[in-house]
Amino acid sequence: MVSKEVVINNQVGLHARPATFFIQKANEFKSSIWIEKDERRVNAKSLLGVLSLGIVKGTPMTIIADGVDESVAIATLAELVENEFSE
Repeated sequence: MVSKEVVINNQVGLHARPATFFIQKANEFKSSIWIEKDERRVNAKSLLGVLSLGIVKGTPMTIIADGVDESVAIATLAELVENEFSE
């Protein structure tokens, strides 16, 4: 299991389009992936779960992955957040 803390810096936070993009990317991995904010953990592959965290600009969150491709998953998803969801 690996984890990394990131800060959401895009204008709208992790809502609507950025959340969908994040979830699509998370679903490319076999590992179980979670997002944790304020001791609340949700499945990063679930739109309802991600949106329920109410992550806005400036919010720190932890991405957690556990599985065969956990390291690549964390690196890819953290880079996605750090690049403000642009490829």
